[in-house]
Amino acid sequence: MNLPENFVDKMKKMLGEEYKDYEKSFEEGAYKGLRVNTLKISVEDFLKISPFELKKIPWTENGFYYNSDLQPAKHPYYFAGLYYLQEPSAMAPASFLPIEEGDKVLDICAAPGGKTTELAAKLNHTGMLVSNDISHSRAKALLKNVELFGATNTVVLSEPPVTLAKRFPKFFDKILIDAPCSGEGMFRKDPAIIKNWEQNGEEPYKKLQYEILEEAQKMLKPGGMILYSTCTFATLENETSISDFLNNHKEYDIVKLPLYDGFDTGHPEWIDSEYETLRNARRLWPHKIKGEGHFVCLLKNQLEEEASCLLDIKGNKTIPTELQEFMDLSKEFYQNKKLLCFQDKWYLVPGQWIDTKGLRMLRSGLYLGEMKKNRFEPSQSLACALKQQDFSRSISLEASDERVVRYLKGETIEVEGENGLTLVCVDGFGLGWGKVINGSLKNKYLPGWRWM
Repeated sequence: MNLPENFVDKMKKMLGEEYKDYEKSFEEGAYKGLRVNTLKISVEDFLKISPFELKKIPWTENGFYYNSDLQPAKHPYYFAGLYYLQEPSAMAPASFLPIEEGDKVLDICAAPGGKTTELAAKLNHTGMLVSNDISHSRAKALLKNVELFGATNTVVLSEPPVTLAKRFPKFFDKILIDAPCSGEGMFRKDPAIIKNWEQNGEEPYKKLQYEILEEAQKMLKPGGMILYSTCTFATLENETSISDFLNNHKEYDIVKLPLYDGFDTGHPEWIDSEYETLRNARRLWPHKIKGEGHFVCLLKNQLEEEASCLLDIKGNKTIPTELQEFMDLSKEFYQNKKLLCFQDKWYLVPGQWIDTKGLRMLRSGLYLGEMKKNRFEPSQSLACALKQQDFSRSISLEASDERVVRYLKGETIEVEGENGLTLVCVDGFGLGWGKVINGSLKNKYLPGWRWM
C-alpha cells in the first residue's frame, strides 16, 4: 500500500513502535461482516439455518465474521432481509448507543442504512426512528435497506441538519452521528479513499462535523444521548471535535464505553485537552482488532426537562373496500395502528407520529401499497415486513428450492395454493407478492430489487 508521506509521519507520531504493526495489517486484507436482523429472527434461530460458517464479532451481539470467498448477497435470505452485510468495526456505533424500546431516535447521516437498520431492530417496532441523509440519491439506498429489513416505525428524510433542528427541538431521546470524515480508517478496505484524503485532507470535515454536532444537540432531549463516530484516525476529527463541543456545552459529559480486547481509549494528551473523560471514548485500530479503523464517543446531556413534537394521528376514517378486504387477510398486523393516505398511497403509522409537512420525505411509517383502478396493489415493503403466519394466503419455499431464485429473477413459477394474491416466502419470511392462477404464480416481485 502506497500511503501518503505526511499521513505516514502523522501515524508514526501517534502509534510510535506500533506503527510497524499497523503497516503490516495491510497485508491481511479487510474483514467481512454479517449482522443478523433481529427484527425478523433471533440470533439463535438464524444460526440454526445459516448456510455460512460464522464467527462471533466481540463488540456486537448479532454480528459475525464470514469468509471472504462466500457470497451472502447471493442467497435468498439476503433478499428476505435476514441480515445486513457490514464492515465489522462499523457495527460498533449502533451497538454502543443504548436504545430502549419506545425511544425516539435520530440517525442524522444514515445512508446507506447499515447503522439505521440496527437501530430499528433495537427499537423492535416501538417508538420512532427518523433516518436522514442530506443526499437524496443516497437516501434512496437508505430507504431500500429500511424496507428490506421490515422496519415499520421509520421516517426517511433527506434534509440538512439545520432544517431538522428547527422542526424537532429537544425531541429525540437518542441521536447517532456517523459523521462524514476523511476516511483514514478505511484505507485498507478501500484504497481509493487515499486519493480523496490527499485532495481534501481533514480540515473541511472538521468544520462539517462540528456543524452537525451543533444542530444535533438542539434536537436532543435533556437527559438524552448522542453517539458520535467517525472512520478516521485524525485527532482533529475525533478528540478535537469532541473537546471543542464540550467547551461550548458544559451540560454534556462523555459516557464510558466498553473496552473490548484490542480496543484503545481516546487520547486527550494527543491534543493537550483538559478533558480526561476523552479516555471514555474508544479507538478501533486495524492492527489490534479484526476490523477497520473507527472512533466512537458517547455523549450525555445531564439536564432534566421534557419536550415533544408528537401529534395525535387521527388517520383516515374512510377505507376503500378493496383495501379493507386485503387487510382482512392479516388483521392482527394492523392492530393499534392508524392508516394515512397520500395521493392513493396508503401508509401505516402509530397512533402518535410527527408532522412531516414541508420536509423532503421519502417514507413515513410503513408503506402498504396503492389503490389502482378499484384494486389495491400491496407494496414490496409490506411483503418484507410480513411473515408467512401474518398473511392468510401465502406460500413458503425452502431456500434450497430452485424456484426461489427464479421468483427473485421475476420469472413465473409453478406452485400449489389458492387462486389470488399471495405472499411469497422463503422458509417463512416474506419476499414479495405474486398472483396464483391455476397452479402458476404470476410474478409481482419488485423489478428494481430482482436477482441479477
